[in-house]
Amino acid sequence: MHEPYLAALTALADPERAQNMRVYHKMDRTYLGLTNPQINDLTKEWRNELDVPARVSVADGLWRTDIFEARLAAAKLLTQARLRPSDEEAWQLIASWYRDFDSWAIADHACMAGQKRLLADPSRLNRVEGWTRSEHMWTRRAALVITLPWTKQNNPNAAELEVRERVLGWAAGYVTDPQWFIQKAIGWWLRDLSRHDPDRVVTFIDEHGEAMKPFARKEALRQLK
Repeated sequence: MHEPYLAALTALADPERAQNMRVYHKMDRTYLGLTNPQINDLTKEWRNELDVPARVSVADGLWRTDIFEARLAAAKLLTQARLRPSDEEAWQLIASWYRDFDSWAIADHACMAGQKRLLADPSRLNRVEGWTRSEHMWTRRAALVITLPWTKQNNPNAAELEVRERVLGWAAGYVTDPQWFIQKAIGWWLRDLSRHDPDRVVTFIDEHGEAMKPFARKEALRQLK
């Protein structure tokens, strides 16, 4: 079912830009050379045409191609606050993609789709918590990226505060991880939280900052200076 949608992506291919993207992303996969606005325009049109089950089917097929732009398009097809009548199949598909994460761009787009599904049903965080114990670095990182919406509430209710503290506990467990992308994700989560709850970020740094890499501490505190 995904073939016509892949053909639409391929029709916009730019070989020169594709080669530059291969060099930039440093991953050995097919790149078509599309821009984000081009993918956005296509997936917006597809979302208007397809019901949710069809979107899930197309997204699954596009993801399986392992083509860079096809994976971004798969994620964008499912990035929507409300999926009716049910979002469970979309969530199950998104939550299965973590095994394939191998670069920040693809992982971040998939996590943006996942953020909407977690906000729709926070009980799904139980599954995400399992990612924090993975040996796969990109899976561990995804647990922080997919929960970024909980950094953004100015006046969180009790349930939102509980999630925030839960994820900060995951971050605290990561502080001794030497992987650059893990440290960057900790700093990113704390930096975003500092815009809404600076005192909590200062407390986290007081408790765990010495174990973090200096660049991650600097990132966490960047908005507080």
